Formats: sequence, C-alpha cells, structure tokens
Amino acid sequence: MTAKREEKQSSLPAEAPAEATGGTPNERGRDDRLANWYTGISYLAWTAGCLAVFWVGISWIAVACAVFLYLARMFFLTAFYHRYFAHRSFRTSRIVQFIGAAGGCAALQRGPIWWAAHHRHHHYTADTELDRHSPAKQGLLYSHMGWFMSPENKPTDEKYVADWMKLPELRFINRFYWLMGILLVAGLLGAGALLEAAVEAKRISTVFSTSAGQLFVWGFFISTIALYHGSFSINSLGHKFGRRRFKTSDDSRNSFLLSLITLGEGWHNNHHHYSSSARSGFRWWELDATYYILKALSWTGIVWNLRPVPEHVLAEARSNRLESFKTEQEETAARELETAT
Repeated sequence: MTAKREEKQSSLPAEAPAEATGGTPNERGRDDRLANWYTGISYLAWTAGCLAVFWVGISWIAVACAVFLYLARMFFLTAFYHRYFAHRSFRTSRIVQFIGAAGGCAALQRGPIWWAAHHRHHHYTADTELDRHSPAKQGLLYSHMGWFMSPENKPTDEKYVADWMKLPELRFINRFYWLMGILLVAGLLGAGALLEAAVEAKRISTVFSTSAGQLFVWGFFISTIALYHGSFSINSLGHKFGRRRFKTSDDSRNSFLLSLITLGEGWHNNHHHYSSSARSGFRWWELDATYYILKALSWTGIVWNLRPVPEHVLAEARSNRLESFKTEQEETAARELETAT
C-alpha cells in the first residue's frame, strides 16, 4: 500500500513554469488576494442571505425552483465537471461540452479546468500530506470548506490539464465562470417579477404566486449553499464515514446517503478504486442517478462511449464484503495493538 502511494506521488507532473499562469508575480499575487477575499466574503454573504427567507416568505414554486436548481447544477458538476472534465469517462460534442461547462459554472464552484486540475491532483495525492482536502491530514472542517477559500488553492494548476488548456472557449469560461452566476441571478429576479405581475394582473392562477425576492433567495442563496455543502461532503464525509469495499491507498468510503444527495457520487470507495468509469455505483442496488441520466443521453447520441466498469472489477465488487478492508491508519493501529499484546 505504501509503495502504491509513493508510485502515485512520483508520477506527479513536473512543476509548470511560472509564466504559464500569466502575469508578473506581483500581479498574480494581487489577483489571488483579491480572489480570496471575494470567495470568502461571497460565501459568508450567501450564507447570511439564506436568512432573508424570513422576510420574503415561502411558496411552493420558490421551493420547487430551489430543488430544481440544486439537482440540475449537481448533475452538471457530477456528470461534466467530475466524470467528463476530470476523468474523461465519456465523449460528447464540442457544443455539448461547452454547455456542460457553463452549467457547472452556474454552481459557482469555479471553472471546469480549475475543477478538473484540482480533482486530478486529489487522485494523485489522496489522503497524503499533499492532498488539499484530506480529513485525516487537515481536519474535517477544513477538508469540507476551508480548502475552497484558501488562497493557495485558487489558481488553476495547468500542468494537470494540458488537454483542456488547448481549447480557447474553455479557457474563457474557466476565467469568467462567475458570469453564469450573474445570468442565474438575473433570470431568477426576472422570472419572479414576471410571475408576480402576471398573478396580480390575473393572467395566471394564484397557485403560481411568488416574487422576485422569493425566487432570488430560494433559487440562489438557499439552493447554492445547499449545493456547496452537498458536493463538498464527498471531500470530507466521503473520506470519513461509510463502508469500504476495496483496499485503496486512501480513506475513501461508500455511503448510500451521500449518493442520494450527490446523484451517485457517494460510492466514493468504488470511484477511488476505479475512477475511469462513467459509473460510480458498481452493484445494481448502488443508486447512481448521474450514470442513469448519462446512459439515457447516450441513447439520443448527445453523449457516447461511456466507459464501463471492467468485468474483473465488477467481479471483485461482488466478492468483496463491505467493510472487509481497513484504512492504512486502522491497519497500523491494529498491528501496534497486536504487538503490544
């Protein structure tokens, strides 16, 4: 197991030249500091914005909007940011690729190239000292949220994503990902105002009563903060709680609950054992909504060449009992206990 860790770390790409990130060191430092302040203040402001629900109230259409935007943006994160841009587990057209990138940007978890670079680094270094969000190394709270607001994690690590850096439209949306957030807010405010006016003019039923403020608070603040914690739970809780089927060199776990709130990402131990597949749930009862949607899209030709789980991996999954393997730390503790007795 230790040899596997060392092999993974030794295969890390060489450091990129300083000029690859663009701008002088002073300019990059200033931009990073500004971005860090923006990220931290934005997150706190959006969290506080959820409290505005006590002023704008609630309606079924506002709640439905929040749920829809949570699920839609979660799908763009899991299907495109994760399984497509980070792992290239299926293929699609350049147009759909851009649409998937734009949908992921609406989640406001930075751009697709940044996300892919960060995630590829995570797989190289999972739960080692080099991992940027390991609960075992940095603690549960930092691995859940702190890493995202940390200035050293803000730049796009281009050496991991040379494949995507070749495409100008992806470089553009990676840099200006926040434009999708502005469009989302404008759409929510506009839709809320139109519905409110239509109900007041008696052009539609009062069943659709809402307001611009309601759709803004529920569709943006509440939905986005829930999305943050839902997706980030894989980095933290997914390496801390749950069951292990495969003896990976990290602490990844499988969790049915996390798979529900992340559309299938909760089968994290499966994923760390074999990350190239478009499917994370290896057994029939391991619900993986992202894979089901991708499979349906493949029938229409929107996506294709979904990478399957190899038969030998499926056979291993069928034969291994859940919790049959311990983490490296647990095994070390068990050996020390045996020696002491």
